[in-house]
Amino acid sequence: MLAIHLISFYFSKLKEDPTKKVDRFLYAMRLHDDQLNDISARFQAEMKKGLSSDSNAAASVKMLPTHVRSTPDGSEKGQFLALDLGGSKFKVLQVKVREGMGIRRGGVEMEEKTYPIPEELLTGRGTELFDHVAESLNDFLTQKKISLEKKHPLAFTFSFPCEHTALNKGSLIHWSKNYQVRGLRDKDVVQTLREAIDRNGDMDVEVLAMVNDTVATMMTCGFDDQYCEVGLIVGTGTNACYMEELRHIDLVEGDEGRMCINTEWGGFGDDGVLKDYLTEFDRDIDAASINPGKQIFEKMVSGMYLGELVRLVLLKMAKLGLLFDGHVSDVLRTKGAITTAHVAAMEEYKNGLKNTQKILTGLSLMPSPEDCIAVQHVSTIVSFRSSNLVAACLAAILSRIRKNRSFRTMRITVDCGSSKGAALVTAVAQRLAVRRQQVDETLAPFKLTHEQLMLVKSRMRAGLEAGLRNKGPSAVKMLPSFVYRTPDGTERGKYLALDLGGTNFRALLVNFKRGLHQNTRVNHKIYTIPLEIMQGTGEELFDHIAQCVSDFLDYMGMKNAHLPAGFTFSFPCEQTALDTGTLVSWTKGYKATDCEGHDVVEMLKEAIKRRNEFDLDIVAVVNDTVGTMMSCAYEDPQCEIGLIAGTGTNVCYMEEVKNIEKTKNFTENKERDEENKVKDDKNEDDSRDEEITKMCINTEWGGLGDDGSLEDIITPYDAEVNRMSVNPGKQSFEKLTSGMYLGEIVRQVLLDLTSGGLLFRGRVTETLKTTGIFETKYLSQIESDRVALLQVRSILQQLGLKGTCDDSIIVKEVCGAVSRRAAQLCGAGMAAVVDKIRENRRLDHLKITVGVDGALYKLHPHFSRVLEETVRSLAPHCNVTFLPSEEGSGKGAALITAVAKQKPV
Repeated sequence: MLAIHLISFYFSKLKEDPTKKVDRFLYAMRLHDDQLNDISARFQAEMKKGLSSDSNAAASVKMLPTHVRSTPDGSEKGQFLALDLGGSKFKVLQVKVREGMGIRRGGVEMEEKTYPIPEELLTGRGTELFDHVAESLNDFLTQKKISLEKKHPLAFTFSFPCEHTALNKGSLIHWSKNYQVRGLRDKDVVQTLREAIDRNGDMDVEVLAMVNDTVATMMTCGFDDQYCEVGLIVGTGTNACYMEELRHIDLVEGDEGRMCINTEWGGFGDDGVLKDYLTEFDRDIDAASINPGKQIFEKMVSGMYLGELVRLVLLKMAKLGLLFDGHVSDVLRTKGAITTAHVAAMEEYKNGLKNTQKILTGLSLMPSPEDCIAVQHVSTIVSFRSSNLVAACLAAILSRIRKNRSFRTMRITVDCGSSKGAALVTAVAQRLAVRRQQVDETLAPFKLTHEQLMLVKSRMRAGLEAGLRNKGPSAVKMLPSFVYRTPDGTERGKYLALDLGGTNFRALLVNFKRGLHQNTRVNHKIYTIPLEIMQGTGEELFDHIAQCVSDFLDYMGMKNAHLPAGFTFSFPCEQTALDTGTLVSWTKGYKATDCEGHDVVEMLKEAIKRRNEFDLDIVAVVNDTVGTMMSCAYEDPQCEIGLIAGTGTNVCYMEEVKNIEKTKNFTENKERDEENKVKDDKNEDDSRDEEITKMCINTEWGGLGDDGSLEDIITPYDAEVNRMSVNPGKQSFEKLTSGMYLGEIVRQVLLDLTSGGLLFRGRVTETLKTTGIFETKYLSQIESDRVALLQVRSILQQLGLKGTCDDSIIVKEVCGAVSRRAAQLCGAGMAAVVDKIRENRRLDHLKITVGVDGALYKLHPHFSRVLEETVRSLAPHCNVTFLPSEEGSGKGAALITAVAKQKPV
């Protein structure tokens, strides 16, 4: 008996709590966290499909590019007209945007007028609809007395799915919201609007932008909040947009920056992906709609359908006797009898139950208090499911943004709508267009034409010729190296190579094995040159070098060997023989006294003699460019040019001896000596009989332009870098092309752009004003194809430069312009060299290899390609192969020594 009483008590309590029977009946609509996470994951997968060109056609979430590339930054200004078309009425607005000093300091003023759209136009012809729009615009201009003496920019909010090919060009995909206008599908909506404006009065209007209402919503918020990068519409329909990384959008060319994506998420589920979450009421809603099988997600969440969902639930419950004592009125059976406004009224905090009773009475029902509670709970469950579904998909968007930007946490704002958004899109577009023009004008001098590069080529050629003549000073020095031959692969034996060119000194032991290039063995050790040695006395410097050599010979166990040695000395030297070199001037931070004007080989020999521990036969002193050429020539016999493209830049090449006037007497004597030696020893190798016809010339081409010959391509930024350098007026070509200066040129450009308000919101930091802060290595990092803009921003932040995504794009463009010009100028100089060699040899076509060393060529992501493309363009009759040096100039010095010892000249 007790059990029976307990059961009776239980059921009486159920009757007292009508929400529980609703919970049981609508169990499928009450989504728990795991289900919402699952829906969010499914939506993320659909987003990815929509962004891919391979799967977009089949994607239910279309992910339409809008060509809106930036949100407002507060500097927008101007006066705009705006049209807002998306429902039974549309608006015409005049929007005035006042410029501020950053976000929230500007302001927007609006005047607007709403115009009804006659019912017949919703199903009529497209031209009729847009004629009505144009007539209303004309009426607005007349009423507001807006002058047409100047062209007015116009923004168009068009709240229907469109496929954009530009910000002001988009084709209608399909109508929604009860529109069934004929003749516009797949046609350019903006062009249709322009034609209608042209037909309706003398209106001087330029349509600059067409956007979806979701995008307009985001832009409205973006003007007040810099963190707003998502727009959300939840009303009669529903949609969302957000700023996606351009590199992920297959349907748009380019990979720099971001673009707003109109997700058109109302179609989520059209491919059946939400089938297991659809209730019988959702299926009934879809079947009775004008577009069955379409906009499934929208039918689950939007205001157009929530009221009808509630009606269908109440109808079913009443038929089952769970409501109204089983009574079903004719009004309750009528589609549309319950609206979303009714749902909102029933859920009001204070008056909800009172409103519910009134609404149900209006449906010819006689609800009990329990019925009113149950109906109110039905409304809550339906609308709560809607908000949960929207939140799940919004979470997917936010998670994608966070993942794109590699943030652990993220602050972002989501906004929900205003008519001024389209005007702000236009204002942003106008701001970006003005900035784009100013940035282009700034970078224009760096973009050299084919004709300009041909002039540089001809000037380099003239510099080469002048330097070969022994008639006064020349900007291009053309220093003889007294290297007459490149390796032929027969070199063998052990040679010591010493390499001094910067803050390090390198000692190498190179063992050449005859005929086995790949088996050449190189041992080396690197020693630091302390600053106090670099800037002390010459005796201290060369004593330090002798000490390093002594240590290396101990390390190799060859202290007692009398080895032939080559000395790579990467400073300008005048040579009168292979084993003599008089230092012209120090560079690269060296200031050792009593060295300039002295033979560096003799200074090294004296230091070795003072040490009295070992002996060396110093056969050759060579420039690093010559060493690079020789090193590569050992691998490729066609290598007769050496190029350094790194901290500095230089070229050497094999020139015809007859063209080197400054050494003519000397070489004639050498030729006679060679002939006499051959005659005296008949048993020597036949190669001794060959005539000396070539000598490697160290061009020192970095001095091109020191005579003013490059003034027409020198920019103000180059002039400032030159003015601030340690050698103003010297090494003009090198200052345009080498790693020592490119970063500083970029800094000067960035400083100018920032001062002009085009970068970093016009904030010139102390960091940006610091000379040398922007190292050339940053160009290589920033220009890497694998580096996303987020990483560019990170690099800038390391330098104390906090910029936007748009700032990062401009910084990358500046780096690209400066480094591309450098590569092109080197290419023009190289074209002059190879064409000269071709003409020297009277060839129609020259095939030759260039040995290359230097971090700029090897590490910069685009320098080598641009250099090689330029040579091909400017020297079309030369087939030039570029061979990066593996061992560098040190091995080359050993090879020069080997060649000289085996084939003395």
